Amino acid sequence: MPQQDITDTTSLSYWLNWRFYLCAVIVLLSMVLAFLVIWKHKGSRLFRSVKGENQQDGTLSGDEAWKPCLKEIHPVCLLAFRVIAFSSLLATLIAKIHINSGSIFFYYTQWTFTLVTIYFGCASVLSMYGCYQHKKSSTVINVNIARMDAEHGPYMPLLHQDSTNLSRMEDLADPHAEIHKNQVAPIWSYIFQILFQMNAGAVMLTDSVYWFIIFPFLTLRDYDFNFMTVNLHTLNVVLLLGDAALNCLKIHWFGISFFVLWTSLYVIFQWAIHAFIWIWWPYPFLDLSLPYSPLWYFLVALLHIPCYGLFKLIVEMKYYFLSKWFPSSCQF
Repeated sequence: MPQQDITDTTSLSYWLNWRFYLCAVIVLLSMVLAFLVIWKHKGSRLFRSVKGENQQDGTLSGDEAWKPCLKEIHPVCLLAFRVIAFSSLLATLIAKIHINSGSIFFYYTQWTFTLVTIYFGCASVLSMYGCYQHKKSSTVINVNIARMDAEHGPYMPLLHQDSTNLSRMEDLADPHAEIHKNQVAPIWSYIFQILFQMNAGAVMLTDSVYWFIIFPFLTLRDYDFNFMTVNLHTLNVVLLLGDAALNCLKIHWFGISFFVLWTSLYVIFQWAIHAFIWIWWPYPFLDLSLPYSPLWYFLVALLHIPCYGLFKLIVEMKYYFLSKWFPSSCQF
């Protein structure tokens, strides 16, 4: 949305003023606080998880990335949803790039849309691996059942009535499974959970700002409002909520730090471009020449909390109702 009258952003006077200094403090302070929260809550836990120590809170067992929230849901169902979602997002992104070239990445919307596409691409790969592991473990368990039946004959007690035999059978399935689970899988689950939490806030912020702040003030006569525009500002949140309904990933409050870093990176990217190129701002509230620009930056920073909190509330409601309706089938 190019503006007709724009201030020269390459001049020193545009940057050397109290408005920019105050906005810079808001952005940089948010990043510092985000790094401190990540260091406190996630860094040490990941290190202990890799070492195999038992964690009561925040432990990554390694299968969260591909395990559905209910036992009755086969991992292949989650895989199918993720492949369809990834294909839809990728096709939309390619079509948008074909129409508008690489200039679409000037906008936060495309940054978020690309991030969601990457998330579903990784999710599809991890779900494929999860389906393979699920099939492998089922096959090995069936083989061990047959072997134990042959060893004990008709006098062997039923496995579902003998927890000791069941435990022995699971150990025989893969003696290195627990080592692999404690050392390798949590790392990928950790990275994948970062993507999930970044997207959780980013899609809510993107769509909320567009539909409730930008769209009401648009002049449709001068704005190209079409199906692609609606698709870019709705498909991401719909598909991510669909994945959140099926998976067993959780949303933690400290995950908002990754979301804050993602938005801060975009703001710094915009500052760097405008410092060297005289160009319009993609969003009017980013313009540092506005008299109340620090207030706009502060309000957008505060908006991260309700956007992330709303997604977290939706996920928590899902877990609450599933634990009430399917207490013996929940996998979280």
